[in-house]
Amino acid sequence: MPTIEPLRLHAPSRRDAVVVELPVVLAPMAGVTNAAYRQLCREQGAGLYVCEMITSRGLVVGDPKTRAMLAFDPGEATRSVQLYGVDADVMADAARILITEHQVDHIDLNFGCPVPKVTRKGGGGVLPYKRDRLRAIVRETVRAADEFGVPVTIKTRIGIDDAHVTFLDAGRIAQEEGAAAIALHGRTVQQAYSGEADWSRIAELVEEVDIPVLGNGDIWEAEDALRMMDETGCAGVVIGRGCLGRPWLFGDLAAAMHGEPLRHRPTLGEVGAMIVRHAELLSGIMGERHGLTDLRKHMAWYFKGYPVGELRRHFAMVSSMAELLALVEQLDADAEFPVGELGTPRGRQGSPRGKVVLPYGWYDDTSGSDLDLSEAEIGVSGG
Repeated sequence: MPTIEPLRLHAPSRRDAVVVELPVVLAPMAGVTNAAYRQLCREQGAGLYVCEMITSRGLVVGDPKTRAMLAFDPGEATRSVQLYGVDADVMADAARILITEHQVDHIDLNFGCPVPKVTRKGGGGVLPYKRDRLRAIVRETVRAADEFGVPVTIKTRIGIDDAHVTFLDAGRIAQEEGAAAIALHGRTVQQAYSGEADWSRIAELVEEVDIPVLGNGDIWEAEDALRMMDETGCAGVVIGRGCLGRPWLFGDLAAAMHGEPLRHRPTLGEVGAMIVRHAELLSGIMGERHGLTDLRKHMAWYFKGYPVGELRRHFAMVSSMAELLALVEQLDADAEFPVGELGTPRGRQGSPRGKVVLPYGWYDDTSGSDLDLSEAEIGVSGG
């Protein structure tokens, strides 16, 4: 078993600006990791729980939808937000707004999004190919956040595809410009969420940089996290799709990292109780009608592998707390956890893309300093 140490995120001017006792990070997921889901996961275990992605330009211009996403519950001692953008000055301004107006304690920069509508404009996971552009964004955001002693981390992928690998350069740039850590998803943009994550690349990055490296990709059970840390030497793990419909995974992770054998295998009745708790938290921040509507997308994840039958369709259309409680009463509360689901992928997977859609001439150089990439922030999920 690897030695488990706290994750310490340093701002250039402040040591131990953020200390995460258990090196587990909830990945920001658009439409999922709102304040309610973060609290639900935090109630199960320990770690760092990141708000869904915020776009820098939307924040700077005062977009109401973007600002509304910056909701935190009173128990969030460490407010963590992922910030997306393509312009260094705008990202710096957005960082100052997050810290001064929303009391954010940690900022993560997204350089890993594989969505075609983002990559075709030069944003997300393809931006690290433009090394000078990446360096400017990291430098200016780190400087802005360090005015307040707040650490900045970055998240990226292996590269655009196997022929255009960027993660080692991204790691060196992050370290040189004062980033506190780098998280690596062990897939290329071309892979999106398909196939298997290549953990060997995480190990390469650990050897390349001195700042903490966090591993991401194919952590479905607590044992996967321990194996990743043991095989790669990474300082912690980032949990994304593995916790969809399974917030108790964070309890399993805490137990595993403390050397405890207990793993939560909830009955269907316990899953029903978790869904009700989730509904209560969503209703508290959105109101009952909107909260229950938001909950619908989680139902297939919660019930994956359980004998739910025709009730599944009714849960997916639930519109009130009274209706939800009535449906939960109809579940077979004693139905056991579907052990056949252990270790299996959750959430979106899909197929690898034949070719990543890029701006014309993207591979002509690796600078990108003078490009106008502002359209890469238009219509991006997360503000």
